[in-house]
Amino acid sequence: VQLVESGGGSVQPGGSLRLACAASEQTFGNYVMAWFRQPPGKGREFVAAITWATGNAAAADSVKARFSIFKDTAKNTVYLQMNNLKPEDTATYYCGARVRFYSGPYRTTESGAFPYWGQGTQVTVSS
Repeated sequence: VQLVESGGGSVQPGGSLRLACAASEQTFGNYVMAWFRQPPGKGREFVAAITWATGNAAAADSVKARFSIFKDTAKNTVYLQMNNLKPEDTATYYCGARVRFYSGPYRTTESGAFPYWGQGTQVTVSS
């Protein structure tokens, strides 16, 4: 599985960005796709996830009022729409994928549960 992120950049507080994650896998019926972010000097944290087969989505409390995750099945692409961006949203954003029915030692929203990652895309929010 290969994941390629795009759409990062620099924006002023209050602005919007849409990140895209294009996946090489043709059939994602058994996968969960997610966005994580890693601020400078900190660990990778969960942002949002979507179950490919059902479209069910979830987001971290810190972003759920401002960010949304959705997919385009025809393009095999997952998006993260980010609105009302704040300086604390500054981070490298990563797209990850894991099997839908995960049974390993990590919680389903921990980065350790995701074996597949993209290269990351930088988002900087600054005035």
